[in-house]
Amino acid sequence: MEEVRVFPLACAVQNYAWGKVGLDSEVAKLVLGGDALAVIQDGKPYAELWMGAHPKGDAQIKDNRIAQTTLGQWIAHFPACLGSKVKDTFQGQLPFLFKVLSVNTALSIQAHPNRELAARLHAQFPEHYPDDNHKPEMAIALTHFQGLCGFRPVEEILGFLQSVPEFRALVGNEAAQELRGSAGDTGRARRALKKCFTRMMICEKKVFVDQLNMLVKRVTEEGAAGKDTASSNGELLLRLHSQYPGDIGCFSIYFLNHVLLDPNQAMFLGANEPHAYLHGDCIECMACSDNTVRAGLTPKYIDVNTLCEMLNYSPSPSAAKIFPPVQDASDPCVTVYDPPVPDFTVMRIHVPASMKQYTLAPVDSASILLVIEGDASATSAAALSDISLRRGTVLFVSANESVLMHVTSPSGVTMFRACCLL
Repeated sequence: MEEVRVFPLACAVQNYAWGKVGLDSEVAKLVLGGDALAVIQDGKPYAELWMGAHPKGDAQIKDNRIAQTTLGQWIAHFPACLGSKVKDTFQGQLPFLFKVLSVNTALSIQAHPNRELAARLHAQFPEHYPDDNHKPEMAIALTHFQGLCGFRPVEEILGFLQSVPEFRALVGNEAAQELRGSAGDTGRARRALKKCFTRMMICEKKVFVDQLNMLVKRVTEEGAAGKDTASSNGELLLRLHSQYPGDIGCFSIYFLNHVLLDPNQAMFLGANEPHAYLHGDCIECMACSDNTVRAGLTPKYIDVNTLCEMLNYSPSPSAAKIFPPVQDASDPCVTVYDPPVPDFTVMRIHVPASMKQYTLAPVDSASILLVIEGDASATSAAALSDISLRRGTVLFVSANESVLMHVTSPSGVTMFRACCLL
Protein backbone atom coordinates (compact mmCIF):
# COMPACT_ATOMS: atom_id res chain seq x y z
CA MET A 1 0.00 0.00 0.00
CA GLU A 2 1.19 3.52 -0.72
CA GLU A 3 2.74 5.20 2.31
CA VAL A 4 0.70 7.89 4.09
CA ARG A 5 3.02 10.87 4.68
CA VAL A 6 0.62 13.53 6.03
CA PHE A 7 -1.51 12.56 9.04
CA PRO A 8 -3.15 13.95 12.19
CA LEU A 9 -1.67 13.49 15.68
CA ALA A 10 -3.12 13.10 19.17
CA CYS A 11 -0.63 14.88 21.40
CA ALA A 12 0.52 14.40 24.99
CA VAL A 13 -0.74 16.74 27.70
CA GLN A 14 1.37 17.54 30.78
CA ASN A 15 -0.63 18.41 33.90
CA TYR A 16 2.08 20.30 35.82
CA ALA A 17 0.83 22.17 38.90
CA TRP A 18 1.70 25.63 37.46
CA GLY A 19 -0.72 25.22 34.53
CA LYS A 20 -4.03 27.00 34.04
CA VAL A 21 -6.96 24.97 35.32
CA GLY A 22 -9.78 23.35 33.31
CA LEU A 23 -11.13 25.35 30.37
CA ASP A 24 -9.26 28.50 31.48
CA SER A 25 -6.30 26.76 29.84
CA GLU A 26 -5.57 27.30 26.15
CA VAL A 27 -4.06 23.79 26.17
CA ALA A 28 -7.37 22.31 27.39
CA LYS A 29 -9.37 24.31 24.82
CA LEU A 30 -7.13 23.06 21.99
CA VAL A 31 -7.35 19.45 23.22
CA LEU A 32 -11.15 19.68 23.29
CA GLY A 33 -11.22 21.38 19.87
CA GLY A 34 -9.08 18.61 18.38
CA ASP A 35 -11.12 15.81 19.98
CA ALA A 36 -14.75 16.48 20.88
CA LEU A 37 -14.79 13.34 23.07
CA ALA A 38 -11.89 14.53 25.25
CA VAL A 39 -12.81 14.95 28.91
CA ILE A 40 -11.52 18.18 30.53
CA GLN A 41 -11.63 18.10 34.35
CA ASP A 42 -12.60 21.36 36.06
CA GLY A 43 -10.02 21.35 38.87
CA LYS A 44 -7.11 19.91 36.90
CA PRO A 45 -4.20 21.97 35.50
CA TYR A 46 -3.53 21.67 31.75
CA ALA A 47 -0.02 23.10 31.49
CA GLU A 48 1.61 21.87 28.26
CA LEU A 49 0.66 20.24 24.97
CA TRP A 50 3.66 18.40 23.50
CA MET A 51 3.63 18.07 19.71
CA GLY A 52 6.56 15.92 18.66
CA ALA A 53 8.41 12.66 19.26
CA HIS A 54 10.05 13.29 22.66
CA PRO A 55 10.16 9.99 24.62
CA LYS A 56 8.39 11.65 27.59
CA GLY A 57 5.44 12.67 25.38
CA ASP A 58 5.52 10.94 21.98
CA ALA A 59 2.46 11.90 19.88
CA GLN A 60 -0.02 9.18 18.89
CA ILE A 61 -0.84 8.81 15.17
CA LYS A 62 -4.58 9.25 14.41
CA ASP A 63 -4.70 7.23 11.19
CA ASN A 64 -5.62 3.54 11.41
CA ARG A 65 -3.93 2.78 8.07
CA ILE A 66 -0.54 3.34 9.74
CA ALA A 67 0.91 0.34 11.59
CA GLN A 68 3.12 2.37 13.96
CA THR A 69 1.28 3.87 16.92
CA THR A 70 3.53 6.85 17.74
CA LEU A 71 5.29 9.54 15.74
CA GLY A 72 8.68 8.49 17.15
CA GLN A 73 8.17 4.90 15.95
CA TRP A 74 7.03 6.10 12.54
CA ILE A 75 10.05 8.40 12.07
CA ALA A 76 12.34 5.51 13.07
CA HIS A 77 10.75 3.38 10.30
CA PHE A 78 10.65 6.15 7.67
CA PRO A 79 13.54 8.55 8.49
CA ALA A 80 13.37 9.98 4.93
CA CYS A 81 10.22 11.86 6.11
CA LEU A 82 12.58 14.26 7.96
CA GLY A 83 14.21 15.49 4.73
CA SER A 84 17.72 14.38 3.79
CA LYS A 85 19.60 17.31 5.36
CA VAL A 86 17.66 17.14 8.63
CA LYS A 87 18.01 13.33 8.78
CA ASP A 88 21.79 13.49 8.35
CA THR A 89 22.39 16.53 10.60
CA PHE A 90 20.27 15.26 13.50
CA GLN A 91 20.97 11.49 13.25
CA GLY A 92 17.49 10.49 12.10
CA GLN A 93 15.70 12.36 14.93
CA LEU A 94 13.08 15.12 14.76
CA PRO A 95 15.27 18.00 16.05
CA PHE A 96 12.56 20.06 17.77
CA LEU A 97 9.72 19.78 20.24
CA PHE A 98 6.69 22.01 19.57
CA LYS A 99 4.47 22.97 22.51
CA VAL A 100 1.58 25.07 23.74
CA LEU A 101 1.95 26.36 27.32
CA SER A 102 -0.79 27.73 29.59
CA VAL A 103 0.91 29.35 32.57
CA ASN A 104 -1.06 30.23 35.70
CA THR A 105 1.73 30.47 38.30
CA ALA A 106 5.41 31.14 37.66
CA LEU A 107 7.72 28.45 36.30
CA SER A 108 11.15 28.18 37.90
CA ILE A 109 13.85 30.71 37.07
CA GLN A 110 16.14 28.69 34.86
CA ALA A 111 18.74 28.62 32.12
CA HIS A 112 19.64 25.96 29.59
CA PRO A 113 23.24 24.91 28.92
CA ASN A 114 25.03 25.15 25.58
CA ARG A 115 26.02 21.85 23.89
CA GLU A 116 29.47 21.69 25.48
CA LEU A 117 28.19 22.27 29.03
CA ALA A 118 25.21 19.93 28.44
CA ALA A 119 27.58 17.09 27.51
CA ARG A 120 29.67 17.70 30.65
CA LEU A 121 26.65 17.96 33.01
CA HIS A 122 25.04 14.84 31.51
CA ALA A 123 28.27 12.83 31.99
CA GLN A 124 28.68 14.02 35.61
CA PHE A 125 25.06 14.20 36.86
CA PRO A 126 22.79 12.15 34.57
CA GLU A 127 20.08 12.08 37.27
CA HIS A 128 19.68 15.89 36.96
CA TYR A 129 20.67 16.37 33.28
CA PRO A 130 19.05 13.58 31.23
CA ASP A 131 20.67 14.23 27.81
CA ASP A 132 23.69 15.90 26.21
CA ASN A 133 21.87 18.38 23.97
CA HIS A 134 21.44 22.15 24.19
CA LYS A 135 17.94 23.57 24.62
CA PRO A 136 17.44 26.94 22.95
CA GLU A 137 13.76 27.85 22.94
CA MET A 138 11.36 30.44 21.61
CA ALA A 139 8.03 31.55 23.07
CA ILE A 140 5.37 33.21 20.88
CA ALA A 141 2.49 34.76 22.83
CA LEU A 142 -1.06 33.59 22.11
CA THR A 143 -2.53 35.80 24.86
CA HIS A 144 -0.87 38.62 26.84
CA PHE A 145 2.21 36.89 28.20
CA GLN A 146 4.63 37.77 31.00
CA GLY A 147 8.10 36.49 31.70
CA LEU A 148 11.45 37.32 33.23
CA CYS A 149 14.29 37.29 30.72
CA GLY A 150 17.96 38.31 30.83
CA PHE A 151 19.71 40.77 33.13
CA ARG A 152 18.33 44.31 33.38
CA PRO A 153 20.46 47.33 32.44
CA VAL A 154 22.96 48.06 35.26
CA GLU A 155 21.25 51.42 36.06
CA GLU A 156 17.96 49.63 36.83
CA ILE A 157 19.67 47.11 39.15
CA LEU A 158 21.52 49.96 40.91
CA GLY A 159 18.15 51.70 41.35
CA PHE A 160 16.74 48.65 43.15
CA LEU A 161 19.90 48.27 45.28
CA GLN A 162 19.25 51.86 46.39
CA SER A 163 15.49 51.62 46.99
CA VAL A 164 15.22 48.02 48.31
CA PRO A 165 17.47 47.75 51.41
CA GLU A 166 16.49 44.10 51.91
CA PHE A 167 17.84 43.29 48.41
CA ARG A 168 21.03 45.26 49.10
CA ALA A 169 21.53 43.31 52.36
CA LEU A 170 21.75 40.04 50.38
CA VAL A 171 24.07 41.39 47.68
CA GLY A 172 26.30 43.20 50.20
CA ASN A 173 27.86 46.67 50.06
CA GLU A 174 31.15 45.55 48.49
CA ALA A 175 29.55 43.85 45.46
CA ALA A 176 27.02 46.70 45.10
CA GLN A 177 29.85 49.27 45.04
CA GLU A 178 31.71 47.24 42.41
CA LEU A 179 28.61 47.29 40.21
CA ARG A 180 28.25 51.04 40.73
CA GLY A 181 31.89 51.55 39.73
CA SER A 182 31.60 49.45 36.56
CA ALA A 183 29.43 51.89 34.57
CA GLY A 184 30.63 52.24 30.98
CA ASP A 185 33.02 49.23 31.10
CA THR A 186 31.24 46.18 29.62
CA GLY A 187 33.67 43.52 30.86
CA ARG A 188 33.81 44.99 34.32
CA ALA A 189 30.00 45.32 34.47
CA ARG A 190 29.59 41.61 33.63
CA ARG A 191 32.08 40.57 36.32
CA ALA A 192 30.42 42.83 38.89
CA LEU A 193 26.95 41.57 37.93
CA LYS A 194 28.13 37.97 38.31
CA LYS A 195 29.51 38.79 41.76
CA CYS A 196 26.26 40.49 42.85
CA PHE A 197 24.04 37.66 41.59
CA THR A 198 26.28 34.93 43.05
CA ARG A 199 26.37 36.68 46.45
CA MET A 200 22.58 36.66 46.50
CA MET A 201 22.28 33.02 45.37
CA ILE A 202 24.77 31.64 47.94
CA CYS A 203 23.27 33.61 50.83
CA GLU A 204 22.38 31.51 53.90
CA LYS A 205 18.75 30.44 53.87
CA LYS A 206 17.90 32.01 57.24
CA VAL A 207 19.34 35.37 56.12
CA PHE A 208 17.41 35.57 52.85
CA VAL A 209 14.15 34.28 54.38
CA ASP A 210 14.37 36.96 57.11
CA GLN A 211 15.08 39.70 54.54
CA LEU A 212 12.29 38.45 52.27
CA ASN A 213 9.79 38.46 55.13
CA MET A 214 10.83 42.02 56.07
CA LEU A 215 10.50 43.13 52.43
CA VAL A 216 7.06 41.51 51.97
CA LYS A 217 5.83 43.05 55.24
CA ARG A 218 7.12 46.49 54.26
CA VAL A 219 5.64 46.39 50.73
CA THR A 220 2.31 45.06 52.03
CA GLU A 221 2.08 47.86 54.61
CA GLU A 222 3.08 50.54 52.08
CA GLY A 223 0.45 49.22 49.65
CA ALA A 224 -2.22 49.21 52.38
CA ALA A 225 -1.32 52.83 53.19
CA GLY A 226 -1.92 53.77 49.54
CA LYS A 227 1.79 54.31 48.75
CA ASP A 228 3.23 53.51 45.33
CA THR A 229 5.38 50.36 45.67
CA ALA A 230 6.82 50.45 42.12
CA SER A 231 10.32 51.31 43.39
CA SER A 232 10.29 47.89 45.13
CA ASN A 233 8.55 46.16 42.16
CA GLY A 234 5.86 45.53 44.78
CA GLU A 235 3.02 44.01 42.74
CA LEU A 236 5.25 41.34 41.15
CA LEU A 237 7.07 40.65 44.43
CA LEU A 238 3.83 39.94 46.32
CA ARG A 239 2.47 37.78 43.51
CA LEU A 240 5.61 35.60 43.34
CA HIS A 241 5.89 35.42 47.13
CA SER A 242 2.27 34.21 47.38
CA GLN A 243 3.15 31.44 44.88
CA TYR A 244 6.60 30.56 46.29
CA PRO A 245 6.86 31.85 49.90
CA GLY A 246 10.39 31.98 51.29
CA ASP A 247 11.98 31.35 47.86
CA ILE A 248 15.23 33.11 46.86
CA GLY A 249 13.76 33.48 43.34
CA CYS A 250 11.51 36.28 44.65
CA PHE A 251 14.60 38.55 44.73
CA SER A 252 15.49 37.76 41.09
CA ILE A 253 12.92 40.34 39.92
CA TYR A 254 15.50 43.02 40.82
CA PHE A 255 18.08 41.45 38.49
CA LEU A 256 15.98 40.24 35.54
CA ASN A 257 13.90 42.09 32.95
CA HIS A 258 10.11 41.84 33.33
CA VAL A 259 9.07 41.24 29.69
CA LEU A 260 5.46 41.74 28.55
CA LEU A 261 4.49 40.23 25.19
CA ASP A 262 1.37 41.06 23.18
CA PRO A 263 -0.18 38.22 21.14
CA ASN A 264 2.18 37.12 18.30
CA GLN A 265 5.21 38.82 19.89
CA ALA A 266 8.06 36.45 20.70
CA MET A 267 11.12 36.05 22.87
CA PHE A 268 14.09 33.82 22.03
CA LEU A 269 16.00 32.22 24.90
CA GLY A 270 19.50 31.19 23.86
CA ALA A 271 22.00 29.18 25.89
CA ASN A 272 22.75 30.47 29.41
CA GLU A 273 19.98 33.11 29.34
CA PRO A 274 18.22 33.32 32.73
CA HIS A 275 14.43 33.33 32.32
CA ALA A 276 11.09 32.35 33.84
CA TYR A 277 7.58 32.34 32.41
CA LEU A 278 5.15 34.08 34.79
CA HIS A 279 1.67 34.08 33.25
CA GLY A 280 -0.20 33.65 29.96
CA ASP A 281 -0.49 31.27 27.01
CA CYS A 282 2.17 30.76 24.36
CA ILE A 283 3.41 28.61 21.53
CA GLU A 284 6.87 27.30 22.36
CA CYS A 285 9.43 25.59 20.18
CA MET A 286 12.74 24.19 21.39
CA ALA A 287 15.57 21.83 20.58
CA CYS A 288 14.69 18.32 21.72
CA SER A 289 16.22 18.30 25.19
CA ASP A 290 15.17 18.26 28.83
CA ASN A 291 18.22 19.98 30.36
CA THR A 292 17.38 22.74 32.83
CA VAL A 293 19.58 24.47 35.41
CA ARG A 294 17.27 26.03 38.01
CA ALA A 295 17.77 29.18 40.11
CA GLY A 296 14.61 29.62 42.16
CA LEU A 297 10.77 29.70 42.22
CA THR A 298 10.88 25.93 42.40
CA PRO A 299 10.69 23.02 44.85
CA LYS A 300 13.10 21.14 42.51
CA TYR A 301 16.89 20.72 42.66
CA ILE A 302 18.79 24.03 42.46
CA ASP A 303 22.35 23.73 41.12
CA VAL A 304 23.60 27.13 42.33
CA ASN A 305 27.28 26.73 41.42
CA THR A 306 26.62 25.56 37.84
CA LEU A 307 24.02 28.27 37.39
CA CYS A 308 26.15 31.18 38.62
CA GLU A 309 29.09 30.05 36.48
CA MET A 310 27.15 29.52 33.24
CA LEU A 311 24.85 32.55 33.01
CA ASN A 312 25.09 35.19 30.33
CA TYR A 313 25.70 38.34 32.41
CA SER A 314 25.20 40.80 29.54
CA PRO A 315 22.76 43.49 30.69
CA SER A 316 20.19 44.77 28.18
CA PRO A 317 16.76 46.46 28.28
CA SER A 318 13.58 44.41 28.17
CA ALA A 319 12.69 45.74 24.69
CA ALA A 320 15.85 44.03 23.36
CA LYS A 321 14.46 40.66 24.49
CA ILE A 322 11.53 40.80 22.04
CA PHE A 323 12.41 38.69 18.99
CA PRO A 324 11.23 40.20 15.67
CA PRO A 325 9.51 37.95 13.09
CA VAL A 326 9.90 38.55 9.35
CA GLN A 327 7.20 38.62 6.66
CA ASP A 328 7.73 35.77 4.18
CA ALA A 329 8.74 37.32 0.83
CA SER A 330 6.93 34.67 -1.24
CA ASP A 331 3.73 34.22 0.80
CA PRO A 332 1.80 37.15 2.33
CA CYS A 333 -0.01 34.75 4.70
CA VAL A 334 3.22 33.66 6.42
CA THR A 335 5.23 35.35 9.18
CA VAL A 336 8.53 33.63 10.00
CA TYR A 337 10.16 33.41 13.44
CA ASP A 338 13.67 32.23 12.55
CA PRO A 339 15.99 32.09 15.58
CA PRO A 340 19.82 32.03 15.36
CA VAL A 341 19.97 28.23 15.86
CA PRO A 342 19.59 25.47 13.24
CA ASP A 343 17.21 23.22 15.24
CA PHE A 344 13.87 24.92 14.50
CA THR A 345 11.93 27.69 12.78
CA VAL A 346 8.30 28.62 13.49
CA MET A 347 5.84 30.13 11.00
CA ARG A 348 2.54 31.81 11.78
CA ILE A 349 0.11 31.31 8.90
CA HIS A 350 -3.07 33.37 8.70
CA VAL A 351 -5.30 32.62 5.71
CA PRO A 352 -8.07 35.22 5.38
CA ALA A 353 -11.61 34.02 4.62
CA SER A 354 -11.43 35.79 1.23
CA MET A 355 -8.90 33.13 0.13
CA LYS A 356 -11.03 30.06 -0.35
CA GLN A 357 -8.00 27.90 -1.15
CA TYR A 358 -4.51 27.92 0.30
CA THR A 359 -1.52 25.69 -0.38
CA LEU A 360 0.82 24.93 2.50
CA ALA A 361 4.14 25.13 0.70
CA PRO A 362 6.50 22.15 0.82
CA VAL A 363 9.72 22.57 2.83
CA ASP A 364 12.77 20.28 2.95
CA SER A 365 11.96 19.25 6.52
CA ALA A 366 9.30 17.39 8.42
CA SER A 367 6.92 19.88 9.98
CA ILE A 368 4.18 19.94 12.59
CA LEU A 369 1.14 22.13 12.01
CA LEU A 370 -1.24 23.33 14.74
CA VAL A 371 -4.58 24.99 13.94
CA ILE A 372 -5.29 27.78 16.45
CA GLU A 373 -8.45 29.17 14.89
CA GLY A 374 -10.85 28.45 12.04
CA ASP A 375 -11.93 25.48 9.93
CA ALA A 376 -10.75 24.00 6.64
CA SER A 377 -10.57 20.70 4.84
CA ALA A 378 -7.12 19.58 3.72
CA THR A 379 -6.13 17.36 0.84
CA SER A 380 -2.69 16.07 -0.04
CA ALA A 381 -1.40 13.38 -2.36
CA ALA A 382 0.53 12.17 0.69
CA ALA A 383 -2.59 11.94 2.92
CA LEU A 384 -4.57 9.67 0.55
CA SER A 385 -7.83 11.07 1.98
CA ASP A 386 -9.27 14.40 3.11
CA ILE A 387 -8.44 15.65 6.61
CA SER A 388 -10.74 18.00 8.45
CA LEU A 389 -8.88 20.89 10.13
CA ARG A 390 -10.36 22.78 13.10
CA ARG A 391 -9.11 24.53 16.23
CA GLY A 392 -6.79 22.07 17.99
CA THR A 393 -6.00 19.87 14.97
CA VAL A 394 -2.32 18.86 14.85
CA LEU A 395 -0.93 17.60 11.56
CA PHE A 396 2.40 15.92 10.77
CA VAL A 397 3.62 16.85 7.27
CA SER A 398 6.58 14.91 5.84
CA ALA A 399 9.39 16.76 4.09
CA ASN A 400 8.66 18.12 0.60
CA GLU A 401 4.91 17.51 0.80
CA SER A 402 2.36 20.23 0.10
CA VAL A 403 -1.15 20.42 1.55
CA LEU A 404 -4.11 22.08 -0.19
CA MET A 405 -6.63 23.68 2.14
CA HIS A 406 -10.22 24.70 1.45
CA VAL A 407 -11.12 27.36 4.01
CA THR A 408 -14.68 27.01 5.34
CA SER A 409 -14.84 29.37 8.36
CA PRO A 410 -15.89 33.03 8.00
CA SER A 411 -12.88 34.26 10.02
CA GLY A 412 -10.29 32.41 7.93
CA VAL A 413 -7.72 30.04 9.47
CA THR A 414 -4.75 30.73 11.77
CA MET A 415 -2.04 28.09 12.19
CA PHE A 416 1.48 27.71 13.55
CA ARG A 417 4.00 25.47 11.81
CA ALA A 418 7.31 24.22 13.25
CA CYS A 419 10.06 22.88 10.97
CA CYS A 420 13.83 22.85 10.56
CA LEU A 421 15.17 25.00 7.71
CA LEU A 422 18.84 24.06 7.26
